[in-house]
Amino acid sequence: MKRVHVYVSGKVQGVFFRAETQRAAIDLNLAGWVRNVQDGRVESVFEGKDENVDKMLAWCHIGPPAARVENVAIEEKPYTGEFRNFNIKY
Repeated sequence: MKRVHVYVSGKVQGVFFRAETQRAAIDLNLAGWVRNVQDGRVESVFEGKDENVDKMLAWCHIGPPAARVENVAIEEKPYTGEFRNFNIKY
């Protein structure tokens, strides 16, 4: 099991990035959250099986069709199991 803290930059707000991130994370049985950051990035925390987190990270490099991802900053953190589901934070 692993946990990652992710910042995605580029054209990632106003393109359904959060909703599509939530959908993909739920499909991969991941827990955590996603939110917009005031500086234009999208921030997420993903927890789950290593291979599913890795698949989610690959998805983050592409995003939904209207997005244009320029950078994905990933920081691995200790797995905590604190989340029960995957939410959009507002």
